[in-house]
Amino acid sequence: MLGMYPGGQQEMKSDQINNKVISIVVPVFNEQDVIVLFYQELTKAIDDLDYNFRFYFINDGSEDGSRKLLSELAQKDRRVISVELSRNFGHQAALTAGLDLAEGDAVITMDGDGQHPPNRIPEMIELFDAGYEIVLMQRVEDQQPSLFKRWTSRTFYRILNWISDTKIVPGAADFRLLSRKVVDSLKDMREYHRFLRGMVAWTGFRSVILPYIPPERIAGSSKYSRKKMLGLAQDAAFSFSLVPLKIGISLGVFFLLLAFLEMVYVLSFWISGQQDTLAPGWSSLMFIILIVGAVLMIIMGFIGIYIGYIFQEVKNRPIYLIQDIQWGDENPSDTSSRPE
Repeated sequence: MLGMYPGGQQEMKSDQINNKVISIVVPVFNEQDVIVLFYQELTKAIDDLDYNFRFYFINDGSEDGSRKLLSELAQKDRRVISVELSRNFGHQAALTAGLDLAEGDAVITMDGDGQHPPNRIPEMIELFDAGYEIVLMQRVEDQQPSLFKRWTSRTFYRILNWISDTKIVPGAADFRLLSRKVVDSLKDMREYHRFLRGMVAWTGFRSVILPYIPPERIAGSSKYSRKKMLGLAQDAAFSFSLVPLKIGISLGVFFLLLAFLEMVYVLSFWISGQQDTLAPGWSSLMFIILIVGAVLMIIMGFIGIYIGYIFQEVKNRPIYLIQDIQWGDENPSDTSSRPE
């Protein structure tokens, strides 16, 4: 289920690699007010490092001037690769496109709104050089902008870690460094509904956690709506756990036990000859019917979601489609660093 673009997938060549190559993947969606400022902060953070860098900006169907700005950056800086998706496929799909294209010894994924601080990249690389395959950046939750967001974040991770065998570090967003070995492993996982935080944790490679305090956005507002967050939470729950189905079995056993106790209770009146004292029981009967009916509908809903996920997987559609790639080059007529 590989993402595809016109001409097929090609590899970028470079004659400048004399040290480790690190690619930085940045998904972009309607961030025209942020791109240039973020790029300036990013280059400031890494220009003094003794590594070869490539910047993969994945334009996830932006409807503003993001594409033009990324094209200009690619023309000015040969390290910049501007990737244009055919439409908005979502944050996780855009990250996947970047991971599929990114070359080098390690790949760093981060958002381009400034809340993933580029000045922490040198520390991430130091830990990578120390032998860690995964460097997870953990957001300090006390810095969340609101009590509601702190509560929902903590609740989400607690529930997910309870229902799943894959343990995910609370506050670990999509700001991380992955070795080539981890990236290649992720490229083999082609499920349509993607939760990369869980997929990275599932690989089980040697990892380390580096806390960070998220600064304010450079400009603009967040494009990650509550609807998208709920969708990501649903993908996480149903992609990494069968507990929702097990809940149905548990509830079924519970109501079977209640039915057995009710039977014993009624039989006790018949055995003692007090059957005439039994009330008609219309209200309690309707109450039980409503509860059982509601439980059955919930369980059918869970089953329906799993079947829907299976249906989308078996269609085998690509996770994303690439419309165009502009390979960074200071001189447009010089194709030495572009794919042949």
